[in-house]
Amino acid sequence: MKLKGLVLFLLIVGIASFAAQAQATAEAAVDAFVKAEMERKKIPGVSVAVIKDGKPVIVKGYGLANIEHNVPVKPETILQSGSVGKQFTAFAIMLLVDEGKIGLDDKIGKHLGEVPESWANVTVRHLLTHTGGFTDYSRGFDFRKDYTKDDLLKIIKETPLAFAPGEKWQYSNFGYVTLGIIIRKVTGKFYGDFLTEHVFKPLGMTTARVISERDIVPNRAAGYVLRNGEVKNQEWVSPALNTTADGALYLSLLDMIRWEEALAGRKLLSKAAYEQMWTPVKLNDGREQRYGFGWALRNVNGFKVIEHGGAWQGFKSFIARYPDRGLTV
Repeated sequence: MKLKGLVLFLLIVGIASFAAQAQATAEAAVDAFVKAEMERKKIPGVSVAVIKDGKPVIVKGYGLANIEHNVPVKPETILQSGSVGKQFTAFAIMLLVDEGKIGLDDKIGKHLGEVPESWANVTVRHLLTHTGGFTDYSRGFDFRKDYTKDDLLKIIKETPLAFAPGEKWQYSNFGYVTLGIIIRKVTGKFYGDFLTEHVFKPLGMTTARVISERDIVPNRAAGYVLRNGEVKNQEWVSPALNTTADGALYLSLLDMIRWEEALAGRKLLSKAAYEQMWTPVKLNDGREQRYGFGWALRNVNGFKVIEHGGAWQGFKSFIARYPDRGLTV
């Protein structure tokens, strides 16, 4: 699973050249590429969707969702989002911005209550764009301990900022964990419940949800890692760390197709919210960082790309949108 994000990115670059060819030819080329990469990298299973001009042209599973039980990957297979989940957290924040319950330039202390002095000028926008100075899980962080959200917030508060807010860009899971806590403070609801009620259900994402090892989840895939050339089961982490807003979602390929339909159709959010979400952030000195709200923003071969990848518990995820070409993988 290690290079799944790269695999899907290469698929986007390749599939663009197939636009004028028969769909069967394009699908055969994608099949050959995916299968070769799976064999080369010992990837157990891959789930791929290619959407062109709003129409899914390839929706396909490859390999196994569960090696031990010989279960194949299907479009209905439930996979873990990793940091692709950050775009859903950002979307939830923007729903609250549209409702006037949160301001992008609100100091986060307004919603969290007492915060460290160093956080005095950290805003919601800073957290969305990874420019608040927040860092990440330390090398010695115990992923097997079952933290409460208050425990996690205490750890984040006790971790010094890496730089003054707005001064630099540094990817931070802690920032998005904090956004999930802000959603709970503002709405009175766990961020996962808020997503289910206000995003997943309205968009028809019927199997999207927060991760749960306890619940029975039909079509759930197992996660795998490569250790010394051997495929092994994922390492266990505590249930609490599977419910944080930095990327802890179950999603099927069919859910992601519904998600892309919503993004392409500008559903649920205002036009202004979408524009802000996909606008590069500017640092204090005026430099532009190619990151919006839960999305990386790039140009590849002269085309605008809106993308994000993720990795968590033996899964790799990736979504890339070429809006100028009507193409998403």
